[in-house]
Amino acid sequence: HRDSAGHESIIKEGGIQWMTAGSGLVHAEISPEEFMRKGGPLEILQLWVNLPPRLKMTQPRYIGLQRDEIPAIPTPDGKAVVNLVSGEYLGRKGGMQPLLDIFMSTVELQPGAHVEFSGVAGRNVFLYVVRGAVKVAGESAPHWHLLELNEDGDSVEIDAETDAVLLFGHAEPIGAPVVSYGPFVMNTRDEIMQAINDYQAGKFNAIPAGRSA
Repeated sequence: HRDSAGHESIIKEGGIQWMTAGSGLVHAEISPEEFMRKGGPLEILQLWVNLPPRLKMTQPRYIGLQRDEIPAIPTPDGKAVVNLVSGEYLGRKGGMQPLLDIFMSTVELQPGAHVEFSGVAGRNVFLYVVRGAVKVAGESAPHWHLLELNEDGDSVEIDAETDAVLLFGHAEPIGAPVVSYGPFVMNTRDEIMQAINDYQAGKFNAIPAGRSA
């Protein structure tokens, strides 16, 4: 990762990066030269997390965490590990604190593992099966599936049918309109036009010389 605010890092296996574009940031996500020369497996999962209107123009920021900087918390049955990016699980806090109350994690499960996440009533829940197969509320969910959950109850219970890896998170609904155009996500069309004008005027700055977008 490289961006116009001067942030730069290389994320390795199991690590995460969290970028807040805020009032404007130009960034590049490219593999380092050594990796491009030698090759190797590459797997990236990218999420866009919305901000409420009051935070749309917040100061841009970036944080990159390697795997050993993210708390790896065993589940009560000892058959799974919750890698806690943000939020709180079993009394422990995540590796970073976002601007909003967001719980985000990756979960690694052995066959037969059971994990329960409570405190999700009234929140938007995100559950994506990266690898393996699990059951959620008794229904099977194979790999590469994004699950849509209803708002019943205050917890999500997950049982692993095989070795599995999940991306699991939840947050309070923002409840504001969303207008997007290209890489810009705002709340009104006028705000989108202003963002485009600001970018064209160079107000997002530029990636330093010698770096490509």
